[in-house]
Amino acid sequence: MSKLTRLSVSLDENLLKEFDDLVEREGYPTRSKAVADLIRESLISEEWAHGKDVAGAIMMVFDHHKRQLVGHLVDVQHDYHDLIAASQHIHLDHDNCLEVVVVRGKPARVQELHRKLKGTKGVKYAGLTMASTGKHL
Repeated sequence: MSKLTRLSVSLDENLLKEFDDLVEREGYPTRSKAVADLIRESLISEEWAHGKDVAGAIMMVFDHHKRQLVGHLVDVQHDYHDLIAASQHIHLDHDNCLEVVVVRGKPARVQELHRKLKGTKGVKYAGLTMASTGKHL
């Protein structure tokens, strides 16, 4: 475990009030934990922007009754098998399914996969959550 280092930050009074409100709303135990999470989010964005190996999840909602949709989604995922670490298929109701595809690889290819899945006719929603492999945090 790395050593903790104390730092001092000067903030405008109104900005600090807004931040403290955020800390409370989000349930952070301390300002330090909130600041650390904000820094990590920024570093993750940098990993994605600079093409480092990343991790993430693509979440899709679709109507499984759409003709040939499920087969097409599987075909697309097989085209990107090198990125996909796991997937989970959940039946939301009689018509709708939720599928979570966990990915790991280069950001451009992950985003390409996301665009292909999102652009598939019959997919009602497809979101990409950016995460990190943790190597650079």
